[in-house]
Amino acid sequence: MKLLRFSSILLALTCFLNSILPGQEKLPNFIIIFADDLGYGDLGCFGNPTIHTPNLDQLAAEGQKWTQFYVADPVCTPSRAALMTGRYPIRNGMTSPVRVVLFPDSKGGLPPDEITIAEVLKSRNYATAAVGKWHLGHLPEFLPTQQGFDYYYGIPYSNDMDLMAGSPNYRNEANDPDFLADTRNYNVPLLENEVEVERPSDQNTITRRYVEKSVEFIKENQTHPFFLYLAHNLPHIPLFAHPEFIGTSKRGLYGDVLEEIDWGVGQIIETLKDLKLDQNTIVLFTSDNGPWLSFRTHGGSAGPLRAGKGTSFEGGQRVPTIFWGPGQISPGLISEMGSTLDVMHTFASLAGAKIPSDRKMDSYDLSPILRSGKGVSPRKQFFYWNRGELHAARSGKWKIHLKQREPVHYGKEVILSHPELFNIETDISEKHELSEMFPEKVDELLELCEQHKAHTADALPDQLAAKID
Repeated sequence: MKLLRFSSILLALTCFLNSILPGQEKLPNFIIIFADDLGYGDLGCFGNPTIHTPNLDQLAAEGQKWTQFYVADPVCTPSRAALMTGRYPIRNGMTSPVRVVLFPDSKGGLPPDEITIAEVLKSRNYATAAVGKWHLGHLPEFLPTQQGFDYYYGIPYSNDMDLMAGSPNYRNEANDPDFLADTRNYNVPLLENEVEVERPSDQNTITRRYVEKSVEFIKENQTHPFFLYLAHNLPHIPLFAHPEFIGTSKRGLYGDVLEEIDWGVGQIIETLKDLKLDQNTIVLFTSDNGPWLSFRTHGGSAGPLRAGKGTSFEGGQRVPTIFWGPGQISPGLISEMGSTLDVMHTFASLAGAKIPSDRKMDSYDLSPILRSGKGVSPRKQFFYWNRGELHAARSGKWKIHLKQREPVHYGKEVILSHPELFNIETDISEKHELSEMFPEKVDELLELCEQHKAHTADALPDQLAAKID
């Protein structure tokens, strides 16, 4: 025991000396705060008139607000797989036409030989923690502790799963903007590392507890480079907020939920400043996909964008994004294209680490723009995968739709008579279809799609379809 204490003291002393001695490398800390089903128009700094988000607005003012930032898929599981690996989810089998996300009876998860951001940063001796919703496999072999994270505290899948028999249908109750669900109706487990510590999770207090665990992790690793992945399971339905936030927002319950998340951001930033870590920490705030529009006022807003979650319209995959780091990032409004796919390469570059070279990667290094606040993004194209199929593609200002889902009730397919073409720089809402005016552009983008599909022909088999026997 004495030897362990001495080793801990020695490590802390070494890290402290490294941080103050001239010529010594000081690696930046990284924090990702990932909301669930947050819409492009749900934050004050992205134009929402009634949801009060002062902490996030301050981050946007002091850091960089990215207005053309995409997730790789418009639903939970594949979107998260792309963020963690820097690869389109089709490559690792994490998108499916059979079951679009993982469920409590799913057999699969993120393949163990996939390399995550956490594993890349571990190569540079980062301490790593995942707090919140995982949704990349709930069986022991797929949990965060098996994918490069030293510590995990959270729920393994969506907060609406494991619904108790006889419980009210939330879709019907959501007609009432102030309806409060009973957290006991959702038998969702709360895990700490690989141990179940609570079931059903008390979701009324879960946002606050996630923030508390995050603050605890930061304090414990203040003398050591760290990576914190805080993935809130809200504002995904059912909506829950701490009693102190219920009834406080003009936007109703949905606003209450977001204002508590914003409060949590404030707690984390305050902790960084108190510990004098703010000048050496990069915080990324974004969402896993667009808003769940079929839940009316219990869902969010895509602002000027068309449609929402589950679709490959801009409202489904373009998400509000803020990078903050006063000692690392130059403030600015960035209208260049970026994606959660690019977080892998960007963070690796900033940490002096290498991204995997033994597999096809879809991640670009955005760090020059973060550092300078200007420049041209290396991302020129983006491919909108959905349900295991390529639904759309963007090259520069042009976007082509090959397949579509209904804008609100995305469970239904829309049959297209021909590919649809949009200029999404002049037509952010995708209202004006231009295929007849620019047939040569349609042909060009169709060829691009064929090339991309050929480049993903070696994709792993569907990891989401299989159920536990």
